[in-house]
Amino acid sequence: MLFAGIGIPIMAALSGNLGDRLGSTVVAAMVLLSVGLLIITAAYLFFVEGDLPSGFFPKDTPWYLYSAGAFFVFYIISITWVGPRFGISNAVSFVLLGQLIAMTAIDQYGLFGARQVSIDFQRLIGLLLMSLGVFLVVKQ
Repeated sequence: MLFAGIGIPIMAALSGNLGDRLGSTVVAAMVLLSVGLLIITAAYLFFVEGDLPSGFFPKDTPWYLYSAGAFFVFYIISITWVGPRFGISNAVSFVLLGQLIAMTAIDQYGLFGARQVSIDFQRLIGLLLMSLGVFLVVKQ
């Protein structure tokens, strides 16, 4: 996950630059998602052993689980547009703050099938310190 975190600002800088060069945030997002689809398809076909899935939409899968795709597209489009206009550190800092808020709610209530982890005093202090850190990073 550390490397995934390292990749977020790199992706923001690259996608923002691509959006500027192509003259369209949405076209850049389409290109990036297409490249990602090609990579994940190739990885599946060449590296995953076993049978192909029986279907992408099994009947017993709740519909809302697929909404993660919409969040993914929203993130790609928003970071591609915001990054070059407001700065990569500002954009990623607010992404981090949003992640802190969402992870706290998801863990506290066990939303979306996640393991429930209640907020205790130590965790609350950690969240406040991380939020303060985000504020100090973006403060001019």
